[in-house]
This record gives sequence, structure tokens and C-alpha cells, in this order.
Amino acid sequence: MKNNDFKDIVFNRHSVREFDKNYKIDREEMLQILEEATKAPSSVNLQPWRFVIVESDEGKDKLRPIIKFNTKQNDSSSAMILIFGDMKCYEKTEEIYSQEVKAGYMNEEDKNKSVERFNQVYKSFSKEKMNDIIKIDSSLMAMQLMLVARAHGYDTNPIGAFEQDQLSQAFGLDPDRYVPVMIVAIGKADHAGHKSTRLDVERITEFK
Repeated sequence: MKNNDFKDIVFNRHSVREFDKNYKIDREEMLQILEEATKAPSSVNLQPWRFVIVESDEGKDKLRPIIKFNTKQNDSSSAMILIFGDMKCYEKTEEIYSQEVKAGYMNEEDKNKSVERFNQVYKSFSKEKMNDIIKIDSSLMAMQLMLVARAHGYDTNPIGAFEQDQLSQAFGLDPDRYVPVMIVAIGKADHAGHKSTRLDVERITEFK
């Protein structure tokens, strides 16, 4: 049964580094988790995130030398979700905004104006600017992914320590276009993740 307890999902989520090796998430549910995660916001709704789900022994063997000291997660998780940001996400502007029209959220005239404007703006961005945009947007989605996974009864571990320059090419993606953002290990926890403390919010906040 899906967990709809907001406080439990948000405040009792902890990173897990070892999972039940015998538990596999079926592909239908994995796609459902991703669909719910991609309801996250993104700049002008261009949804730059792209996924590679590494679940097979062959895939995990390929991933193992790339993820440095995170091999426990790789070897025990149901899957490793590789999250990439698409540097040419604007190429889907027409498709995305046509869906908005079909859904009745936008009229054709506004769609055409938006597509023309956003294509022009995004194509003008520097590589550094695009890199920032897709990483921010994909990170918002990644956080939602981890919360959605918990609502489905699974645990996760976000991983940022891996060979950034090797991941895309290792899984058949153009490294100039698909920028690695994060890897999320997902599965059933083999043990409870430990709690952690946070800085006092009053010490890191200013009101002006």
C-alpha cells in the first residue's frame, strides 16, 4: 500500500547504502515512480532530465568501476537510476507545448509565441549557463524522486561521487549533450538508514 503520510515520507527519509539484494522493483512500478517524480518543476517546463535504469548484472558490472567507493549501493540495490541533463532539452519545446494545447492548458497562438521565444533564448545560452539550468532542474526532480520512492515503500541513496567524464559514454550517450547530474540507488533497505543532524536554521538565515 502506498504511503501518503507526508511527515513520515519527508522527515523519516534517510540515505541507505545497503539494500536487499534479492528484491527487484518491476519495470511497471519503476516507470510509475519516474512518472510521479517528473511532476517536479523545471524552467519553462522543458523537463531536461533523462534516465538510464541500471538493473541488470551486466549493467552493474559496467557501472561498478565508475562509481568509486559506492559499490555497496550498486551491488545490492534493485537499480541504479542514472540521471542526466539534456543540454539540448529545448529541442522538445514544440512537443511539450503542443501537449499543453491538447490538454487545454494553452491556446495555439500562445504556444507558438512560447516555442519561438524559448527556443531563441535557450539557444543563446552559453554552455556554462545551460549546464547550470539543467543541473538545477534535474536536482529538483531527483529530490522528488527520492520522496516518491519512499511513498512507494522503497529507500534511496543519492550519489554524486562518480567518474563524471565516463558515465555518459559508458552507457551509450553523447557526453557533450547528456551531462551526468546524479545517481540514485533504489531498493528495499537491508538495514535502517541512520539519522543525521542539521544546522540551526536561525544561524543560516537572514531577514532583510
